[in-house]
This record gives sequence, C-alpha cells and structure tokens, in this order.
Amino acid sequence: MRVIVVGAGVVGTMHAWHAVERGHEVVQIERETEARGASLRNFGQIWVSGRAGGEELDTALRARELWEDIGGRVPALGFRANGSLTPVRGELELAVAEAAVARADAAARGYKLLTADEARALNPALRGEFDAALYCERDAAVEPRTAQLALRAELRNSPRYTFLPGREVREVIGERAVRDDHGEVHTADAVVLCTGAWLGGLVRELAGPDLPVRRVRLQMMQTDPLGEPLTTSVADADSFRYYPAYASPALQELNARQPQADTAGEHRMQLLMVQRADGGLTIGDTHEYEHPFAFDTLEDPYDHLTGVVESLLGRPLPKIRHRWAGVYAQCTDTSRVVHRQRVRDGVWLVTGPGGRGMTCSPAIAETTANELGW
Repeated sequence: MRVIVVGAGVVGTMHAWHAVERGHEVVQIERETEARGASLRNFGQIWVSGRAGGEELDTALRARELWEDIGGRVPALGFRANGSLTPVRGELELAVAEAAVARADAAARGYKLLTADEARALNPALRGEFDAALYCERDAAVEPRTAQLALRAELRNSPRYTFLPGREVREVIGERAVRDDHGEVHTADAVVLCTGAWLGGLVRELAGPDLPVRRVRLQMMQTDPLGEPLTTSVADADSFRYYPAYASPALQELNARQPQADTAGEHRMQLLMVQRADGGLTIGDTHEYEHPFAFDTLEDPYDHLTGVVESLLGRPLPKIRHRWAGVYAQCTDTSRVVHRQRVRDGVWLVTGPGGRGMTCSPAIAETTANELGW
C-alpha cells in the first residue's frame, strides 16, 4: 500500500510512523521546510493526569505506552517518565485533589496524594510553601522542538519513506491523488490530511464550512537553565479548572468560593511547567478562543505565571529566553479526542485534538491505521 500523509506535525508524523511500521510506502508532504506550528510550541508533555475518564483516558494511556516504546528506539526524542506534581494550598484545593485520588481510575493514572515533605523529596526544587501535592506517576515528557526531527531521521532509514518539504497540497484529484503547488501529482491508496490548525483553503473545500473544529491561541515562555533538576513536570491548582478528570463537587466548591485571580481568569490560565533537556523551563499557558486572535503577546499573563512559579520554587526564575504564541485546532465538542472524517473516497482528514495532540498522537494515528485497514 502507498500512503500520502499531508502535514509534518506530530499527528502527521505519527501517521507516517505507523504506516511505515506496517510495511507501507509513505510520502509525507509538508508546506513548510519543517513543521512550525503547535507540535513545536507546546510543553512536550505526555499528559495523562487530567484526561477525562473513558475513551480519552484510554487513548492517552495507550499513547503513553507507544511513546515509551518509540522513545526506546529513538533516544533523541528525549522521552522520560518523569511524572507530575500539582501542589495545592488550603482546604478547597486539597479537597479537589482528594476527590481525584478517590476516582475509580486513579490507579490507572498513578494518582497519589503526597504530603508537602513527600513532594519535596520527589522534587527538591519545590522549596515554596504548599500543603500537599497530587502526584501522577504516568505523566511523561519529550522534547517538542526536536521530536519531529528525531522521528523523521529514524523514518528516513526506511527506503519506503519519502519526505517532501516546502510543498503545499492545493488539490485532491479524483480519488486518492493530490496535486502540490509545484504542479506535481502524487497518487496513493490512501491520503491522510493532518493539517493542524490550517483549516482554510483545501480543508474547507473538502470538509465544508461547518467543520466542528475551532482554533485556540496560547502564550508560553522558556527560561535559561534552572541550574538544578526539576525532576517532575509541575502544574498548579488552576489546572484543576481546565481538565475534565478533576470535575467534582469539590471543584464546584473551589470555583464558587475561590475563583481565579483576575489575570488568570481573564486569560483562562493554568500553570504547566516542564524542564527541557538543556535545563531551561517551558512555562505556560493561556487560552484565547475569540477570533480574530491578537497578533501580539501580552505581558500580564507572563507576570502572573512568573509569580506562580516563583512561589512554588521559592526562588527567582532564571532569565526568560523565549516567549511565543501558538495556535492549535480543537474539536468544538471537547469530549471528542479528535475529528476524523472521510472527505473523499480514500481521503481522510484528522484534526482537532486540541491540547491533547502531543500526548495522544501515537494512539490517534494507530486508530486511523486500524480503521483504514493498513
């Protein structure tokens, strides 16, 4: 079988990976020299802890297994099973963490409620004041800026894989053929469009104007090296408000009695933080849903996040080295893991994983491969 994958972000590259693994010939086409979108502009977290129970959690756990397997074969991914800690302060936040640990699927996530001393023993960089911490053993991380490069370097070892960068697919011709902006026609037995947040042009032509996917903008930053290990990923209690696993009467009470601070609420913020291979910290993030998106980044969210991080670390942050904005595609029905649609015979659109893209991409691609009979 010959497969064309359009898009070289993490979702597209994982589709290429599964197709090559199953013995198929793959042509991967990318409009940029390399993917430059949300697949690079994220935390690199394999984030199991906050996923909704059922299909979403099952997908994340399967993806976690696949990431670990692929990471063993491709060390340059930087896969590490670092887990995560969410420090909590006060009775209201503690009650939400206790409700999470009481979930029927808590063991599958590796949830454990730690005392402050136990959390600091696990992650000594957390010298700030907090009362307890929710630990998720199944969380992990990779290096987002280089993951696709590492995967592609491994794919290129196969004679069945071809990468065509700097080409934009402009047209689907009949069944199972595409024309790029160089005028070249590529034919295949299956075409998978993994175009990320690029939802106009060809995607609109094929899927129609009512595609149930929206674009979401976020702001993030990265620091100079911390100078010491941050042994786990770190979240703050505002993350409870954004992830479905934490829905509970205790969360309703937290929201009612302790709403988010003005800046955090206005920008729909949570703290997520991961240490990079070079020792720097990737920190975020915000959520913006209303179009048109701003073209500039705002300082108030960065100031807020800096304050939250410093309160947990008990020390000043290193110099901020990078700031950026990114846009990802998210299903408007956020309970859906991804939007997978046959837009022509033999042509499939796979998009809209939202903030789950880095976490779930290996399992999303595996499901596509299974459903298409690769």
